[in-house]
Amino acid sequence: MALPFAQLVLPSVVLLIPLYLYIKYRRSKNSLFPADWPILGVLPFIAANRHCFHDTITSILAATNLNFRAYGPPGTNMRFFLTCDPDNVRHIFTKNFANYPKGDEFASVFGLLEGTIFTADGEAWRQQRARIHHVLTRPRLLGSTSRGCRDKVARGLIPLLSRMALAGTPFDIEDMLGRLVFDMTVMLVFGEDPCCLSTSKPPMPVATAMDALMEVAFFRHAVPTLCWKVMRRLRIGPERSVDAAEAVLRSFVAGEIRRRMAAGQQTDGEVAAVDILSHYIDDPDFFDDAGREPTDFLLKTFINFMVALRDPVGAALPWVLYNLATHPRVVSGVREELVPVVSRASSAAGMVVFEPEELKDLVYLRAALFESLRLFPSGPIERKAVIADDVLPSGHKVHAGETVLVPVYSMGRMESVWGGDCREYRPERWLSEDGARLRFVPSYKFLSFNTGPRSCLGKNIAMAQMMSVAAAVAWNFDVEVAEGHAVEQKLSVVLQMKNGLMVKVKKTGECV
Repeated sequence: MALPFAQLVLPSVVLLIPLYLYIKYRRSKNSLFPADWPILGVLPFIAANRHCFHDTITSILAATNLNFRAYGPPGTNMRFFLTCDPDNVRHIFTKNFANYPKGDEFASVFGLLEGTIFTADGEAWRQQRARIHHVLTRPRLLGSTSRGCRDKVARGLIPLLSRMALAGTPFDIEDMLGRLVFDMTVMLVFGEDPCCLSTSKPPMPVATAMDALMEVAFFRHAVPTLCWKVMRRLRIGPERSVDAAEAVLRSFVAGEIRRRMAAGQQTDGEVAAVDILSHYIDDPDFFDDAGREPTDFLLKTFINFMVALRDPVGAALPWVLYNLATHPRVVSGVREELVPVVSRASSAAGMVVFEPEELKDLVYLRAALFESLRLFPSGPIERKAVIADDVLPSGHKVHAGETVLVPVYSMGRMESVWGGDCREYRPERWLSEDGARLRFVPSYKFLSFNTGPRSCLGKNIAMAQMMSVAAAVAWNFDVEVAEGHAVEQKLSVVLQMKNGLMVKVKKTGECV
């Protein structure tokens, strides 16, 4: 009996389409440029190169004079213009700032942070930025932050590293640094030490939830909006973890706010403004009419504080120690610069701990951190929406509705921007010829702390924390990456290490 025509043709089509895509992939897989697949656009290219995503984008930008376009499936509004041309960056982030907001799609990608300073545009963004700038520059807050950082290093990090040096076994220093930074962040934001810096503590659910949301955000950037929204509704794929992660963060922040409300505020003389929550807790705009329950916006705002103050430092420090561990010459330079400071620094059991204030003028240490951030920026990609058609300094046209992506990771590896040794870790590139001061590098060339009106408000706090930790580790310990350990990048909007950083440490012993 003959089969109906449809039963013969449809299976053939189902088989031929994957075969066609496979042949096209085989022919183009060695090509430097993303294949423009039928229907799917660049999505197969993204999937095929997910394990080396940032380096692949870097190679493409290097071969296309810093600019190229990429498209997703038709009708999905996935129209991207990628650039790491410093002149374009200055134009987009500063000169024509109003034409390049974050945009509604960006806000939806970071759903839990929607409406906060991280995703807001226009007047809402300006008002929030003014308030946060006022809060983060208060002298008492900065003083408390410095003391908290110094105490956590002295009483937590150094003793832990000393025990690991005595044991002589490999351990994940990224996890240890993550716990340290989480403690410092919660102390700064809520005024309480969660004491997670302990090898006996289980994994931190709040930090794990924050990581999960950043990984999901990367996935959402890379696929059509309809795709991830359907997956979210069905709770499949990366989206299945979103609800649980958001619930953990909301519960944690709400609990901290209620704890403070129950404890009351100190009113005898001066306000105890030594944490960020102190500047919001008495504002009726952030609570219900009865003044008992925090508004949803307040919860989101403090989740934003947690992300903004924890993620950049937590992501950057492991890369800093990785670069120091693999470049002993730089460690020697850092120690040499620390010698005059050591005579004034406090010590216990032969270990030296530095006050952030003692380190602020050290140019080589700062250069070592900047150089690590150049190669491994905490935020590897910046995203902007295009409101109106525009012509960039490079001569490229961008159109309303398109998305501009600035691969910050790639920008740090462009020969035309940083020179022929751009892939080398060389702090000296940041120093004047006599090594006495830092060279001026415009922020639109070094984007680790953003540039223009949206430049990072927490830069000074982040640098003080990183310098304190890096100086204490570099002076007191020799760090060696464990044999056979592969350092890989996690696919996230935050440039973390996929498999941690397994190291061995030993005490340096005698002073330099």
